[in-house]
Amino acid sequence: MVPHLITALTGPINELEQRILESLPAIERWFRLEWMEHTPPFYTSVDLRNAGFKLAPVDTNLFPGGFNNLTTEMLPLSVQAAMAAIEKICPEAKNLLLIPEKHTRNSFYLMNVARLMEIFHQAGLNVRLGTLDETIKKPTEIALPDGTALTVEPLVRTRGRLGLKDFDPCTILLNNDLSAGIPRVLEHLHEQYVLPPLHAGWTVRRKTKHFTAYEEVAKKFAKLLGMDPWLINPMFARCGEVNFSDGSGSECLMTNAEALLGKIRRKYKEYGIQEKPFVIVKADAGTYGMGIMTVRDAADVIGLNRKQRNKMAVVKEGLEVTSVIIQEGVPTYESIDDAIAEPVVYMIDRFVVGGFYRVHTTRGKDENLNAPGAQFVPLAFEAPCIPDLAGPAGCAPNRFYSYGVVARLAQLAASLEIEALEEAAAPVEVTS
Repeated sequence: MVPHLITALTGPINELEQRILESLPAIERWFRLEWMEHTPPFYTSVDLRNAGFKLAPVDTNLFPGGFNNLTTEMLPLSVQAAMAAIEKICPEAKNLLLIPEKHTRNSFYLMNVARLMEIFHQAGLNVRLGTLDETIKKPTEIALPDGTALTVEPLVRTRGRLGLKDFDPCTILLNNDLSAGIPRVLEHLHEQYVLPPLHAGWTVRRKTKHFTAYEEVAKKFAKLLGMDPWLINPMFARCGEVNFSDGSGSECLMTNAEALLGKIRRKYKEYGIQEKPFVIVKADAGTYGMGIMTVRDAADVIGLNRKQRNKMAVVKEGLEVTSVIIQEGVPTYESIDDAIAEPVVYMIDRFVVGGFYRVHTTRGKDENLNAPGAQFVPLAFEAPCIPDLAGPAGCAPNRFYSYGVVARLAQLAASLEIEALEEAAAPVEVTS
């Protein structure tokens, strides 16, 4: 199922797609050289928005759930990518410890865990599940909707190594974004690889840092293609001291929202875009679509009612929001069966392995779709064609290739972001 993109607004993005396709060899060489200098995150998912006049990432997740939403046809590609990722890190690996979210009985999320186990099992690894839930004292079976079951086991820490009873892994894969902090059991491990690294979790990571890195990547890439980086880059600002519970920090929010809306209006005027600009205010750390608000007028952030303040005040794990990113809103003009849709692209190592459309029947083109009621439609390759300017009209993979390019730009930005966090976390040598 290929989504419908409103044709009245496809001009500039068609031009961008055409430029991307014409530059395919140069783009792939550029990525190849970048990955010689930087290490891609172990796995990544990127939320994109296609406005017709702009295609840009709006969120990058380094602990992606949702692998169960990819088509089964993409499974061999995922397995190959997983093999490549493991070979680079621990070529002799035979055991992989997968640590999922702590307190979840969400059947959709658990199906994601099962799919991850399947991918790494087929990549040649013995995979078992360890839980951070300290109330689980013995192997516990959790039933899945498809009639199968997962077994989660208590973690066993022995000096500088982490494993399970009679299971000593070379690699520990986190599918837990550490929103609640870094558990002590994961710290100071020796001769074991923890992926992604602990400082990639939301305890340390910030969205504004990611999009600062992305801005630099977008400029470099835009120079390669000879285009305006704004076409692939959402502008943003940050407010570092807000308290939605008592309303403090609203002046900072209003000032920054007003300035950003002004920048967007100028860009819209430059490109002749007849749209009302908006910004998205969201927590600077965290995921699951929590703590997000659409702002169409800067004055809207003043005098929020109690319900709105409560919605913005806390995110996953009940953590209080004290810092927000104010991001240029990119409307989505893609729809499936009259429901608003946005693409999400999945990568393992540096390879795009699939994706899906997040679809919402009750949300608008300028609203967050990562909300209760969202449905997922796998990215489908309906026509047996490859990205080619001379290919069949409306060849679906043309757009999918563009999605993959922009998603990989966000992945590269995440790599730069992790490098900067590693540098900041490195102990400082003191010389006498």
